[in-house]
Amino acid sequence: MSARMRTRERRWSIEPSEAERAELVEIRRDLHRHPELQYEVHRTAGVVAERLRGLGLTPVVGVGRSGVTAVLEGEAPGPCVMLRADMDALPIQEENDTDYRSTVDGAMHACGHDCHVSIGLTATKALQRVGGPARGSIKVVFQPAEEGGNGALAMVEDGVLESPKVDAAFGLHVWNQLDVGKVAVVDGPFMGAVDQFRIRVAGRGGHGAMPHDTRDPVVAAAAVVTALQQIASRRVDPLDSAVVTVGRIAGGEAFNVIPSHADLEGTTRCFSSQVWDALPGWVEEIACRTAEAHGCTAEVEIKRLMRATVNDTAMASLVRDVAAEVVGQENVVEMRTLGSEDFSEYLHLVPGCYFFVGSRNEAKGFVHPHHSPRFDVDEAVLPIGVEMLAGVARRFLDG
Repeated sequence: MSARMRTRERRWSIEPSEAERAELVEIRRDLHRHPELQYEVHRTAGVVAERLRGLGLTPVVGVGRSGVTAVLEGEAPGPCVMLRADMDALPIQEENDTDYRSTVDGAMHACGHDCHVSIGLTATKALQRVGGPARGSIKVVFQPAEEGGNGALAMVEDGVLESPKVDAAFGLHVWNQLDVGKVAVVDGPFMGAVDQFRIRVAGRGGHGAMPHDTRDPVVAAAAVVTALQQIASRRVDPLDSAVVTVGRIAGGEAFNVIPSHADLEGTTRCFSSQVWDALPGWVEEIACRTAEAHGCTAEVEIKRLMRATVNDTAMASLVRDVAAEVVGQENVVEMRTLGSEDFSEYLHLVPGCYFFVGSRNEAKGFVHPHHSPRFDVDEAVLPIGVEMLAGVARRFLDG
């Protein structure tokens, strides 16, 4: 089907104008040059608020510490749909050589949030250009601190889902594991729940030549690392998914001294709420009993970071309808990841859907993964993102 034919058949999506396409790139590259971390997104929030005011809207600033919201009111009463874009960057030194590379040492947009802001602003402009919603309202939300700060929870606690009360929430993520021109959406669990754990294995230190006089916590810690892998292989239903990763292990300071303790740090991830509920107990039980078998003890600290991102079935179907219109049915795919996303906080409270828009283009070299110092996207994803975000809002209010 030609692009022209798809344009004639558009029911919900809005194609960005040529001026809006140029503005998409302009906004994205400006934000890419000026990355900001977690809640310190003051310049970015200022750009967002200024552009929203330029559209005749009245932005609310400082939501969830540094977020921005605005509402497009319809001509008649009706439900409220929320569209979210995250704003923060990552503490990574950029290695790309482009004219829009980061100008901030030690910070870069290595996950595509600059794209999300550009898409969110332009979708708002496109929606307003066609007269806004006929009924109900559209709340656009620009959120800080998705990268490790749980800015979504901060915004929820600040009332982002109220006044007007949000009936459905949608968000997207540009995705470099998916080719540009494709959209990924699934029913149910889409991204994983994540916890962080710290384990201190304590023993009795001594000379490396006399291990019989010690209780070696390094050996015990190594056994804990191996034993924890039994969670995925023996505790979790094989038809479900879970990951246990120990990313840090430290013990001792000298080659010939057995230390008194060793520390482990890692993460657990899963889709199932039942598995998520069980994981802390499994980690503690295995760590403590394994350490005890080696004559040591273990202290376990679990930090619950985020629940799974779970899409509502009806809302996922709605996104598929719009995606089929924008990119063609053959380019709508299913994809899940145990990576985490704080959009889960919204979906825990209201129905909605989070989805991926492909940004990978191997021919142009846009292949580097998220959180890489070489991360960049094919900017052809930007107008597709606008059509998707604006389209799901219109589709929801239409139905």
